[in-house]
Amino acid sequence: MQSNLDSKSRAGAVINIFFKHAIAYPWLFSAVVLGTIGIQAASLAAPLYLRTFFNLLASKTPSAQIAGELLSLLVIIAFVLFFEWIARRTFTFSIVRLEAMAMADLYSTAFDYLIGHSYHFFISQFAGTLTRRVSKFTHAFETLFDAIMMSFFPTFLFVVGVDIVLFIRNETLGLILAAWVIFFIIFQFFVARLRQPIRNMRSEEDSRMVGALADSISNQTTVTLFSGLEHEYARFKLAVSRWLYATMRSWNADEMIWAGQGFLTVVINVTMLYGAIIFWRQGLLTIGDFVLIQTYLLGTFNRLDGINREFRRIYDAFADGGEMVEILTTPHEIQDILNAPTIKTYRAEINIKNINFHFHENRPVLNNFNLKIDGGEKVALVGPSGAGKTTVTKLLLRLYDVRSGSIEIDGQNISRVTQESLRNSIAFVPQEPILFHRTLMDNIRYGKRDAIDEEVVDAAKKAHADEFIRSLPDGYNTYVGERGVKLSGGERQRVAIARAILKNSPILILDEATSSLDSESEALIQDALQTLMQGKTVVVIAHRLSTIMKMDRILVIDNGKIIDEGTHAKLLQKEGLYKKLWSIQAGGFLTETEPAVEEKEISEEIAVDDIEDSDLIERSITK
Repeated sequence: MQSNLDSKSRAGAVINIFFKHAIAYPWLFSAVVLGTIGIQAASLAAPLYLRTFFNLLASKTPSAQIAGELLSLLVIIAFVLFFEWIARRTFTFSIVRLEAMAMADLYSTAFDYLIGHSYHFFISQFAGTLTRRVSKFTHAFETLFDAIMMSFFPTFLFVVGVDIVLFIRNETLGLILAAWVIFFIIFQFFVARLRQPIRNMRSEEDSRMVGALADSISNQTTVTLFSGLEHEYARFKLAVSRWLYATMRSWNADEMIWAGQGFLTVVINVTMLYGAIIFWRQGLLTIGDFVLIQTYLLGTFNRLDGINREFRRIYDAFADGGEMVEILTTPHEIQDILNAPTIKTYRAEINIKNINFHFHENRPVLNNFNLKIDGGEKVALVGPSGAGKTTVTKLLLRLYDVRSGSIEIDGQNISRVTQESLRNSIAFVPQEPILFHRTLMDNIRYGKRDAIDEEVVDAAKKAHADEFIRSLPDGYNTYVGERGVKLSGGERQRVAIARAILKNSPILILDEATSSLDSESEALIQDALQTLMQGKTVVVIAHRLSTIMKMDRILVIDNGKIIDEGTHAKLLQKEGLYKKLWSIQAGGFLTETEPAVEEKEISEEIAVDDIEDSDLIERSITK
């Protein structure tokens, strides 16, 4: 599912989310607002007293009385400036704490919603791009809140105050300034609409560039092994060139807009001073009024110039925040129903009824698929790549939702219970386990996060991981690197098995769990898996058929349907896909110098009930 927000709606959503997080701290928010009002009130009041101050200097000869009046005005001006200092300290103290706390909340909000997206969502995105979006989203709040509370809101208060004071002093000058402000706002609004798509393009190209960088870095080994350095450089250079084009286009647009705004500033400054001269000649304005007008105009221009400088950052912030808002407004593909109960597992019986599933409309994966697995039964799924084996397990884990039909565990539809309780009842060992960049202790404990160290070590021993862990300098406190790259494939697999052993769920899914192990390690792990599978409902995806000979039932899947089933021995007694796959794999054990063994002889020799492990399988085939 996708969010379909246009630029206007996306900007509105950004403001809405940021505002909710800001007013979550009402006392700090109020202090920021009141501090801003106090600062601008003092900024407006001080020039009024300066006006009187300069009028006294210009209109009367020096005397003790005049000096006393000037000193009184100076005391008042000092009080106004001290009040402004207090208001500014209140403002800065409050805004720093408000922004820090709101940003922390935004990080949590973004992470909480992002991590709840579906498996399909994450395999369709760059991890680096998503990480970048969360960071940009949170810092966009700081940029926007600073801009509003330190630039836009103060400018609005000051300009309105200036216009009111000038209107009281001279209606014509007040109306001229008001008309100019209105025209300036319309101009800003008009150019903002023209500039925003350019800003969005720059932000998107920035994310694409970061995504391309993360993709190349995370696959550095592949780049090196396939001599892809020049290719990756050219690819990243293209991404940088697209970013450069979008950035220059955006900044050039800013320069054109600032040139227009600067011209408007010159026009109003000259116009206001010219009008003041005319009214001064008529005796309607004093020297102090010139000071007042010029002070107000300089203050207005300074604030408007600050807004101009902020606009580049503001539009970038809207674009940056909008990228994450797209994710926050995209509904979760897999959702719990309202007030969904937790699943209750008794026998751990699985019943898949008439399910249909496809990734693309014209590419069905499962068609009217039915499967019942009794509690405690051990079932293997075999078949060619793309047959739908892994899809069955992903649907059972509810990484996807079925298009039609249902999946039940002990009579409970898994779409009607909480996802968390469902996955707590299933232990999963993938073909290629991915580990956190944390310690081995933390990675194994992830199967049962409240487990004590002794339980973790015991699970590691059962998975035969304890041996290699203790040989490491830091033992269980060894960090495994990003995605576990510091460990070999077999070591990662043993850690994953230890994690599943520790979890001890009633249902166990093994996706070719011994595929990364050497022959010696596999022999050790097979014993651990036999212990792990005791009393559990087990679903095994197998490509190496020698690992599933003792399964209660083997299901042969092809084109999304079960085409055959039975025990290993029974399936070998009839012509079919399983026997064909077995013959291909069994033939792989033969050396080039040995004579070929008839398929029938291989089948008869291997399909016996007293085979204990994979080493005996190899000896049987060799004979």
